[in-house]
Amino acid sequence: MILFILAYLGGVLTIVSPCILPVLPFVFARAGQPFLRSTLPMLIGMAATFAAVATLAALGGGWAVEANEYGRYAALVLLAAFGIILLFPALSDYLTRPLVSLGARLSQSADRSSRGGGSAVAASLLLGVATGLLWAPCAGPVLGLILTGAALQGASVGTTLLLLAYALGAATSLALLIGGRVYQAMKRSLGVGEWLRRGVGIAVLVAVVAIALGLDTGLLTQASLASTASLEQGLVDRFHPLNQNKPSSVVMNKDGGAMMSATNQMMMSGKPDATAGAGTMSMAMTPKPTAEQLPVEGHVPSLDGAVQWLNSEPLTAAGLKGKVVLVDFWTYSCINCLRAIPYVEAWAQKYKDQGLVVIGVHAPEFAFEKNVDNVKKAIADIGITYPVAIDNNYAIWRAFDNEYWPAHYFIDAQGQVRHHHFGEGDYDQSERVIQQLLAEAGNTNVSNDIVAVKATGAEAAASNEADVQSPETYVGYMRSQNFVDDAGTVNDAAHDYAAATPKLNEWSLAGNWTVGPQEATSNSADSHLYYRFHARDLHLVLGPSADGKPVRFQIVVDGKPPGEGHGVDTDANGNGVVTGQRLYQLVRASGPVSDHTFEIKFLDPGAQAYAFTFG
Repeated sequence: MILFILAYLGGVLTIVSPCILPVLPFVFARAGQPFLRSTLPMLIGMAATFAAVATLAALGGGWAVEANEYGRYAALVLLAAFGIILLFPALSDYLTRPLVSLGARLSQSADRSSRGGGSAVAASLLLGVATGLLWAPCAGPVLGLILTGAALQGASVGTTLLLLAYALGAATSLALLIGGRVYQAMKRSLGVGEWLRRGVGIAVLVAVVAIALGLDTGLLTQASLASTASLEQGLVDRFHPLNQNKPSSVVMNKDGGAMMSATNQMMMSGKPDATAGAGTMSMAMTPKPTAEQLPVEGHVPSLDGAVQWLNSEPLTAAGLKGKVVLVDFWTYSCINCLRAIPYVEAWAQKYKDQGLVVIGVHAPEFAFEKNVDNVKKAIADIGITYPVAIDNNYAIWRAFDNEYWPAHYFIDAQGQVRHHHFGEGDYDQSERVIQQLLAEAGNTNVSNDIVAVKATGAEAAASNEADVQSPETYVGYMRSQNFVDDAGTVNDAAHDYAAATPKLNEWSLAGNWTVGPQEATSNSADSHLYYRFHARDLHLVLGPSADGKPVRFQIVVDGKPPGEGHGVDTDANGNGVVTGQRLYQLVRASGPVSDHTFEIKFLDPGAQAYAFTFG
């Protein structure tokens, strides 16, 4: 119930946000008519359509977004015709002919609505459906919370009801703003009903143009976040206080927003983020138990639902009774996961003959991580030998009610969860937990020393916490933040970007790019991507061209080749090649950590850039 209240209040707040502006003319166009037969059906149609489209987008993926584009085009045509009718009533007779007969009937029904009748209700409902197809509310913390939950918890009636509650909150604000009495008072005070009608027609046409140009999801959304994000975050903190103590670097989890990186950005992605969602954590938040503690946290959830198992036949919770089990949630482009895996692998090897079973649950963040062949290659490259469940549908993730990458759950021989740890670090303590649970299971030969891990490359431990002052940053617009231009990116369309100088933790593009929900794709050779960062290591999740062709690149740091500060995927001259979809370590600075400007130039078209991470 708390989530429904939060969703409704988040929708109510949209009325003070500029992103609602494109919708207002369509609502005002019905405001002079009886509320119950005209304005209310229009608002209901708008809310229901938004809830349906947003549900499909969150759960159905890119195909739903593309399908909705056709609906948007149809809605734009319909509403443009409606605006022309309002502006030039004399043209109504012409517009009633075959090409726009639907718009004409809508207009005629609007004129008759004052006399009531089912046609007026139907016309208003149709107008609401068209408006719902065009409405693009700002993806702030509250909407991000809902969308991340949709991504991680799967299709459900609850997801749709939460989205509907959000839309109804916005409809409530609109109804209060433009109720029939308000509109009639305006007409009486102005005494110019016909001019007011034409003014609304002009506003409708302006809104159609603004939406067609993408201003509703670009400039207005950017402005909206500045005005409502703090209010929404206050609601999230008050009504949905999960994980309030997690560090700011958490970028994906299902508590609320992002799915959107630190509360603001995703309609979707696997690491499906939900506030900031399902996220990656750079440090542990779990209290350190003593040997006498380790309370029972619950029974081991089901391990059913994996689409495939690697390195093993399918395992079940019942079949693992009598074994100590470590379940590690990870995804192969997550830098925090990669840095934890050497320890997990070491524990699997050291204790496998003493009763420990390690299970890696691969829950993808990006769409390419759902490709089982990609995961198989990553497992081979990393050297993982323990069983891995491919959890593409997040079935095991949901069963554990998990929220993080990486996340470790420690299960005793009785099938009870006794300890958990989120994020990197505290490896010695985690190994002590394994030793204790093995001893409790009756193993009298448990080693009491601690593994020594010396990982290299991207798996090497991060620099000191104080040295890492740059957050995980997404390039795709669903979770993007800190783009150098306040107007944001031009989404889902090729666009020429001019070089800019980013400030600390800002990023920019130069050349022709198409920015999509999860990634930005370079459309020509000599495209550039910049980031101003403060850390020892810089990683970038990259993919080759859509047809699989490798993409050559060259990096510079502060305008010079990296030299000894190059990463494992570049040489001293900054040269490298994108051959697969994975995380690339591009910079490992030598010497004191300070602010640097990173630039990568792609020498071939088609490169896909997903996210920056640091260490």
